[in-house]
Amino acid sequence: ENRDQNFAMRPEQRAAVAKTKAYFESCLEEPNQIPKFLWNAKMRFGKTFATYQFARQMGLKRVLILTFKPAVRSAWREDLCRHIDFEGWQFISRDASELDLDKQYELADKSSPIVCFGSFQDFLGMNKETGGIKSKNEWVHTSNWDLVVFDEYHFGAWKDSAKKLFDLEDEEAESVSKTDITNALDESWLPITADRYLYLSGTPFRALNSGEFIEEQIYNWTYSDEQNAKANWQGPDNPYAALPRLVLLTYKLPDSIRSIAEEGEFNEFDLNVFFAATGKGKEAKFEHENEVQKWLDLIRGAYMPTTKEDLKLGKGKPAMPFADMRLLQVLSHTLWFLPNVAACEAMGNLLAQKQNRFYHDYTINVCAGTKAGVGLDALPP
Repeated sequence: ENRDQNFAMRPEQRAAVAKTKAYFESCLEEPNQIPKFLWNAKMRFGKTFATYQFARQMGLKRVLILTFKPAVRSAWREDLCRHIDFEGWQFISRDASELDLDKQYELADKSSPIVCFGSFQDFLGMNKETGGIKSKNEWVHTSNWDLVVFDEYHFGAWKDSAKKLFDLEDEEAESVSKTDITNALDESWLPITADRYLYLSGTPFRALNSGEFIEEQIYNWTYSDEQNAKANWQGPDNPYAALPRLVLLTYKLPDSIRSIAEEGEFNEFDLNVFFAATGKGKEAKFEHENEVQKWLDLIRGAYMPTTKEDLKLGKGKPAMPFADMRLLQVLSHTLWFLPNVAACEAMGNLLAQKQNRFYHDYTINVCAGTKAGVGLDALPP
């Protein structure tokens, strides 16, 4: 071990730990319910470090971290193995040793905290012959974890197949005790049991919209919160000083562009509908290509229909990103997020068409799909 890091938590990390700790402690009065908490925190918040500090303050000894993105393993390992606060803690993962996870766990010092990092892809795997869980993963199910951490909770793969690792049907739960669960190793529904759950995400919009968490179960830290903290810091050693200035611009789309994606259940504009696409690779195409083309024209200032709001604003209306010289100078590199792989490939194809000559000055990289590799393999490219 080379523990060369000794930085402390920033104020927002301390606040996240304190609120989560207080909530879990308040749940001790309701022993029949397994408490859960969500950190809705922007990228680079330091969710891994703060999670470890939370576990340390709570005195937790068995922590299981599960993710659909194995590429984050290096971050979880580095924070635990290099910071002086976690001396004596043990990190085990499928790729960290030549030994299987069960052997690593068996050899670990049970008197010291153990952090196990795993992927849902691994723990969801079923035994092809018996239909139950893989024998190499039995130890995960027979252990009762102090804390299970769901990293990248917003990731699209979080579906019923993942939830069944933790949720029993009501009638099953009534008839099966924890002791029975540990003996039922051939059951495909055998859950992973834990005393508390912590969910981590930078974009947990689906969970927030569905009401999955109540206000007391959520800690929020957004880009706006961070910019305010930077601007309002009192005294020396501003921990946010190194952060770049962030400018958020929002636009009201003209009705002629919005209308195509406003026919959903709640009559709201839906980006997933607007950018819906079919086909693969060079054949990928937007279902509403005319409207998407109008949007491309709009952001470079070439779509002219005006609204009453535009007339009221006059010169005060916000500058379009590819139409204002002040913005063009800083938009040499832009990253466009689209709903899925097909939409990304369709956008690449549309930008290459002759009517979009403006964008031909840019190199268009389609960074979606499996071409770059999966999991850790996708990190270098």
